[in-house]
Amino acid sequence: MKKLVDARGLSCPLPVLKTKEAIDKGEQEIEVLVDNNTALENVTRLAQSKGFKVTTSKSTDGDWQILINREK
Repeated sequence: MKKLVDARGLSCPLPVLKTKEAIDKGEQEIEVLVDNNTALENVTRLAQSKGFKVTTSKSTDGDWQILINREK
C-alpha cells in the first residue's frame, strides 16, 4: 500500500523530514505532494540517496507529485 505524505504548504526541511520518517518506517512506495521547487529537489535528492527510484509529475494546479519506489 502506498504511503501518502502531503507536504504542501510546508517549508524545508519539513517535507524532507516527513519523507525521511516514511522511509525510516520501511515504506516501499511513497507518494509525496509538494508545492515548491526547493522541496521537490530536496525530497528527490533524499530518496535517491537512500536507493529509491523517483518519478515526478506536475499537476495542473502547480503542485508536484513525487513517486518514490524502493529499487528491487
